[in-house]
Amino acid sequence: MTTTDSPTAKADDKVSLPTLTAMVVGSMIGSGVFLLPRRFGTETGVAGALIAWGIAGTGMLMLAFVFQRLATRKPDLDAGIFAYAKAGFGDYVGFNSAFGFWASACAGNTSYWVLIAATTSALFPAFGAGDTVPAIILASVGVWLFCFLILRGVKEAAIINRIATVAKIVPIVVFILVAIVAFKAGVFSDNFWGGDGHYSWASVFEQAKGTMLITVFVFLGIEGASVYSRFARKREDVGRATVIGFLSVLAVFMLVTLVSYGVLPQHELAQVYQPSMAAVLESIVGHWGSVFIRVGVIVSVLGAYLAWTLMAAEILYIPAKTDDMPRFLARTNAKGAPVSALVMAGILVQLLLILLLFTSDALNFMLDLTAALSLIPYLLAAGYALKLTLTRETYEDGDSRRGDMVIAALATVYTVFLVYAAGLSHLLLSCILYAPGAILYIIARRERGLRLFRPAEAVLFAVIVIGAVAGVVALVTGSIQI
Repeated sequence: MTTTDSPTAKADDKVSLPTLTAMVVGSMIGSGVFLLPRRFGTETGVAGALIAWGIAGTGMLMLAFVFQRLATRKPDLDAGIFAYAKAGFGDYVGFNSAFGFWASACAGNTSYWVLIAATTSALFPAFGAGDTVPAIILASVGVWLFCFLILRGVKEAAIINRIATVAKIVPIVVFILVAIVAFKAGVFSDNFWGGDGHYSWASVFEQAKGTMLITVFVFLGIEGASVYSRFARKREDVGRATVIGFLSVLAVFMLVTLVSYGVLPQHELAQVYQPSMAAVLESIVGHWGSVFIRVGVIVSVLGAYLAWTLMAAEILYIPAKTDDMPRFLARTNAKGAPVSALVMAGILVQLLLILLLFTSDALNFMLDLTAALSLIPYLLAAGYALKLTLTRETYEDGDSRRGDMVIAALATVYTVFLVYAAGLSHLLLSCILYAPGAILYIIARRERGLRLFRPAEAVLFAVIVIGAVAGVVALVTGSIQI
């Protein structure tokens, strides 16, 4: 692990392309893949699923290429999400990108603990759907145990995540193979159009739109290699790991979704328990299939939790090193682990766990909140890549600039569409978290003796505060249900 004073990793702390790829795959394949059959079955049929994965696959691939290009063209910018937003749009925008990504990771980690409790409720009924008092107590203990583990050193944690990534792939592959063998063409055909089974491109598109947040959730972590960029042995490995990891994960997500439509009718998929992959496999092979997948869920979730916590800590630690976050977040222990950043992440996860006691559907609420919080950071990264092509910064070859402009433009359009698909309610809920985050920004600016907000930044801050107030009012009046 790095020393506290060095901005770059030591030679013996550098990681190889396979390790970087494992980090990307490990941070993307988490709980989401095990939830896909029900989430898609609730919203759409086969046609809508194909449209959804076509949109998500193309859009996320463009984002993957964006991160690949940015890692190559801006090698001086580590911890991608924050650095790209700051370089492109200023200090306060960059801060919000970092804070939003951090909050998204914490919300995702909260959903992981909900799923762990729900998955083990077959043995411990008191855990219920993962939002009962015993479940919250279990999750709280787990949060701080993992914090202790990571404090022993990021290097060790990364190795553990690589092992977990390999282990969790096995039940997913088994599920796909068994589902292919049990595949019923008639069931698949009946599920094709979804809803009432009648053809309508407008209705199918609306169905597909309803799946956008879950497709975002399962792809979270696509920027993982960029976040870990300062640990790469070769700079070009950052982009390679991102693209290789993405293509592998996309194939897995599509297969899990589509083969499920050939096993159970859509209305049954919409009603099975979560993790729905376990329910689908149980319908084919019996109870052992459910147990098998539940074990895979636990392994997957714990590995992904580790990866996401590491990313969240890095995204606070790096800005703190450059005084863009309060300096206390740059504190490290003897192992080089960012102590304060890790504790901050643990505190937010703890608060979100308590919030779950007041939600009606804890798991889906946290999944959607996680995805919604990530949209602005992704939009800003895509926007920065587009800005580079428009200003010709780092470009001498016109052909390469035009190609990158198309990629960046498509990624930007895709992320704007995601904001639209998420809806106003999720945007307001995101503002509720973004608004108090400004306290950290104000502390950092005062530590450096700098002006708090420029005029445009003051306007942005006011908009976020207004959105937060509107969100709170909507929650109190019942206009937004959680």
